Amino acid sequence: MSFQEAKKALRAHANAKHAEHHQRFFKTGPGEYGEGDIFLGLRVPQVRAIAKEFKGLSLKDLTRFLKSPIHEDRLFAIFVLVHQYQKAGGGDATALVDFYLAHTDRINNWDIVDASAHKILGHYLLERPRKILNQLVRSKNLWERRIAMIATYTFIKNGDLAHTQALAKKLLKDKEDLMHKATGWMLREMGKQDEDTLLDFLDAHGQEMPRTMLRYSIERLPEDLRQGYLKGTR
Repeated sequence: MSFQEAKKALRAHANAKHAEHHQRFFKTGPGEYGEGDIFLGLRVPQVRAIAKEFKGLSLKDLTRFLKSPIHEDRLFAIFVLVHQYQKAGGGDATALVDFYLAHTDRINNWDIVDASAHKILGHYLLERPRKILNQLVRSKNLWERRIAMIATYTFIKNGDLAHTQALAKKLLKDKEDLMHKATGWMLREMGKQDEDTLLDFLDAHGQEMPRTMLRYSIERLPEDLRQGYLKGTR
């Protein structure tokens, strides 16, 4: 099991047609959020399968993949890291989280963030202080802010809703549509656990929420409530 073998396995599934589609879907044009990202054209299940095969790669090798300009290389490295974290414990888990946080500049598209933030950082912080999330959510880096919010998905699944609300308040004025979507998504998930808590948040902040954030957050509410929040009459 080596870096070169894993690299070869990924490239064996390259697909030019899919790559062209991914370039458009992930907004890689000038000034777009994924500007400059390069795709091989693999499907996510293919990347996952190869990551499972090479789950024992060293952090040195994962660093090489994370430094790659190719999207699937970075996604592959994160899939491997998630697997390793889920099998780790104690000091090993801490080392993997430290590695994750040291490479946030390479966890730099929404799918890479969403595949990892709650599974690594969120899980690790369940029973630990969460100061790092407050640091990340204030970052100028879009992806670090998204990591902070998506990390709370694990808190939500464990019935801990306070930190999702706290971060969402900090993101009400965020300029990025991808953060509006991520925050609305987490608020919606919070509502699945406790609808009253979501309604309280919406009553307090609904009129100042970006439209996309609001729409995402209310998707599962009854139609009369949805229309009330959309029209500002709730």
